[in-house]
Amino acid sequence: EGRVEVYHDGKWGTICDDQWDDRDAEVVCRQLGLSGTPKALSWAHYGQGSGPILLDEVQCSGNELSLDQCKKSDWGQQNCDHIEDAGVSCDPFTGTEVQLCQSYAVEGTVRLVGGRSPGEGRVEVYYNGDWGTVCDDGWTDLSAQVVCRQL
Repeated sequence: EGRVEVYHDGKWGTICDDQWDDRDAEVVCRQLGLSGTPKALSWAHYGQGSGPILLDEVQCSGNELSLDQCKKSDWGQQNCDHIEDAGVSCDPFTGTEVQLCQSYAVEGTVRLVGGRSPGEGRVEVYYNGDWGTVCDDGWTDLSAQVVCRQL
């Protein structure tokens, strides 16, 4: 899971979330060789990218093998800001199962979000019925070790 970026004309760039839906996520997961429940995420859910926004108005049917086969704007033609960067989760537990787990999460449970692999990402903690981020003031390697042990 994470922000979706594409490589075109020698540059990496993001995708605008206009028209972004689970059919687009299905194609991304397939293209990456990942199984699971494809879930499209918008509004820079995994953080804002930098550099060019390379695609907009992506409209896959869900059967394509790659994003390049989907209906979309021309490369680089967009009307977006990085606050609209598209994301995808290919997690097999995305959906109802995650919602059930989250609603029964124990206070103080931690998770990692937005990383390139399951073992990295932004630290979030469950408190008072919601997931929130952890401020990095005073954050040390020792703090990270505690989170890794907890996970």
